[in-house]
Amino acid sequence: MSKKKIFTGGLVYSTHQEVLHEIPQEEQETLAPEKQTLRIRLDTKQRAGKVVTLIEGFVGALEDLEQLGKTVKTKCGTGGSVKDGQILIQGDYKKRATEILTQMRFKIKP
Repeated sequence: MSKKKIFTGGLVYSTHQEVLHEIPQEEQETLAPEKQTLRIRLDTKQRAGKVVTLIEGFVGALEDLEQLGKTVKTKCGTGGSVKDGQILIQGDYKKRATEILTQMRFKIKP
């Protein structure tokens, strides 16, 4: 009797084009700033104790979220990124980000 186990299910690797199709994601329509409520909070989880300002709750296209993130980072004068539908700003800029977003007519929830 052979002790080899035979793999009988699932896809491991394929270069066939029909197998590698991508599932199209639906683009959300970006709401007007007056209709959006954003949350701003400070976070230090999994960042070696360094503080980041998180902006959450944006509803809309990824390009618009990235543009908003770039605007906030530029006006705060710091770095950051856009990941998983959140804007991450390096440092404690909660007060400054609140001022910037309220000037852009976004609603801020504490």
